[in-house]
Amino acid sequence: MRRFLPFVAMMPLLTGGCLGTVGKVVTAPVRVASKAVDWTTTSQSEADRNYGKKMRKAEEREGRERKAHDKACKKDPANCGPYEGYRAGNSEPKD
Repeated sequence: MRRFLPFVAMMPLLTGGCLGTVGKVVTAPVRVASKAVDWTTTSQSEADRNYGKKMRKAEEREGRERKAHDKACKKDPANCGPYEGYRAGNSEPKD
């Protein structure tokens, strides 16, 4: 028994680096699974950012179409009516 006492006393010093590695290996599946869940779900901030981007693009499209409508009205005011093209809040123009 006395022969093993120095060996047992030295174990923490000899395995110091190994225990850290073992800890990383043990927690790796949890970290991988949480990363996969993060990739497959959309957070509220991501959803808000995506919605804002979509609305800015829609407003840009409406602005371009209104500008074209106004330009056409300046060329031929007799055949010009109110703008009935694309509107940013709607997915399709009114009929």
